[in-house]
Amino acid sequence: MNSMKEIDHLALDGHALELFLAVLEEGSVTAAATRLGLTQSAVSHGLNKLRRIAGDPLFAKSGRGIVATAHAQALATKARALIDEMRSFAGGISFVPAQAQLSLTIAANDFQRDLLLPRFFDHVAGQVKSLNLRVIPSQSPSPAMLRENRCDLMITPLPPSGVDIVQKRLLSDHYVCYYDPKARAAPSGRSAYLAARHITVVYTDNERLDFDRRLAANGFHRDIAISVPSFSGVPSFLRGSQMLASMPSLLASGVMGGFAQTRIPLASRTRTLAELPMFMVWHQRYQKDPAHRWIRSQLETVATTAAGD
Repeated sequence: MNSMKEIDHLALDGHALELFLAVLEEGSVTAAATRLGLTQSAVSHGLNKLRRIAGDPLFAKSGRGIVATAHAQALATKARALIDEMRSFAGGISFVPAQAQLSLTIAANDFQRDLLLPRFFDHVAGQVKSLNLRVIPSQSPSPAMLRENRCDLMITPLPPSGVDIVQKRLLSDHYVCYYDPKARAAPSGRSAYLAARHITVVYTDNERLDFDRRLAANGFHRDIAISVPSFSGVPSFLRGSQMLASMPSLLASGVMGGFAQTRIPLASRTRTLAELPMFMVWHQRYQKDPAHRWIRSQLETVATTAAGD
């Protein structure tokens, strides 16, 4: 009976759970303390309290850092769910846009950013009391960005997978072949397209476009002359050259304005190569959050408008 009293589940609180997740995600008591604005001794004290409650050491030394035990890894999902429930409990169920002061972080690469987010900001800012929007690059999207609250929403053609990750299609686009009509004609067919020199995008984490990966998987090989880290870097290289650039069709009204475009002349059996769906992605902790649901609905509205332009 005494041992039961020592393991008191009612001694748990949200701050202790937040501390536990910070240490887990940072892999260091020092880094977790900095992230939470606490002293290292306060973090260590909180961990000791959690160890007694969980009946597990939770972390073990590994080199200069620490690693989570198997039990701690299993508890992490439950801890996040508990914090989400606490947030929901404290936040109530109502959301009034006109009274809301929103601060959002959205992960998106330059195509999605430029196509959607200026309109999104104007659309939302006109309906709420205040809006602060931070945009960060999604690069090659990972579920950790959402799990660790580095962003509230992600917009990407390649949604990361996970049982706790939710996605919804925003719009559908497709890749087309851009060229400078003052410098060359459109490629006459598959052979001419594959023989030309090309400009493509390779993100700073060395992640290629999904289009390029599909080409390689289907045995198509292009001569890549230039790789740039974003779509906005393509026009200055394409202008006045004989090269081609396969990019989303919706860029024609923006960064690719002034260039000609044609369909990508590959066989019909590879039609899906050119498809480009766009998804918004979020963590399940926000699935029923009224403010987040409203934000998602506004982004859907903006995406519908953008796709129809």
